[in-house]
Amino acid sequence: MNASVENQIHFHELHPQSKTHPKEVLEGLKSVRKNLNPKFFYDTKGSELFEVITNLEEYYPTRTERKIFETYSQDIAEVCGIDSIIIEPGSGSCEKIQLLIPNLKPKAYIPIDIAGDFLLDSVNKLAENFPELPIHAVQADFNQLDNLPNELPNGSKLVFYPGSTIGNMEPEKALEFLIKLSEWIGNDGGILLGVDLHKPAHQLNAAYNDQQGVTEAFNLNALDHLNDIFEANFNKENFSHKAFYNEQLYRIEMHLVSDCEQCVEFEGEKIQFDEGESIHTENSYKYTRKQLSSLAADAGLTLKETWLDENELFSVNLLVRA
Repeated sequence: MNASVENQIHFHELHPQSKTHPKEVLEGLKSVRKNLNPKFFYDTKGSELFEVITNLEEYYPTRTERKIFETYSQDIAEVCGIDSIIIEPGSGSCEKIQLLIPNLKPKAYIPIDIAGDFLLDSVNKLAENFPELPIHAVQADFNQLDNLPNELPNGSKLVFYPGSTIGNMEPEKALEFLIKLSEWIGNDGGILLGVDLHKPAHQLNAAYNDQQGVTEAFNLNALDHLNDIFEANFNKENFSHKAFYNEQLYRIEMHLVSDCEQCVEFEGEKIQFDEGESIHTENSYKYTRKQLSSLAADAGLTLKETWLDENELFSVNLLVRA
């Protein structure tokens, strides 16, 4: 890092608790309906597989949202306003925000991510592209972050939460999350939120059951990840990927289905599987515009503006305090 970049980047380490205890996993595996936190998708291999998924022909969300940003960047800036403090929870590679920075002209950018080394690498690359942008990188688990650090710059705040990641939350958790973001932005800020929209089941089922089998490999890789970090002996050859759109609940469900009756050892305990029994690994809720507006209202927010792609597959939304 050269001196100018070093002066540009401010790093705030909030000592996130990244170690996962086996008790959390055991509770899910011992439930009547077995489940696993989707965070176990994301070891190195899982993250690489997800990057491949985002470029698949069947998987429309990433490229569709990117197209919205590219098409409406100027309009988004006019509605959101310039010179704000942009906060991005779960910032990852900081790739999408770069499509908006030239027009939003932020006063500062605050990426929040639990992976400190990855966060630093991402903001160093960002700083090279935008050498005048002050960056306050916060290493933290944003799900456990109630308040932002006091030493951050003052100004109108715009929370940037793309990718329809809110769809991975149960509706009550999504509501709690929006309430927290509302507290972060105050009365003069906003939330720029990517949301995947409800659409015919065949389109959604295709997106999560690609012909190349990449999503299948991504789902099954979670079992290898459990074997790596815990004392477990999952054999992924004994499980099958299953993903389908639950039209009653407006969500894609991903499962790992046991192909046989089997017993898996996990941290000295035996977990019994019947043939056909599944581990529920992820939900991805899809919203109608009416449902999104209702969710926002329950959080004390109002839907000020929505940007759509030409086929109305995906939405980018500005929420402000009601």
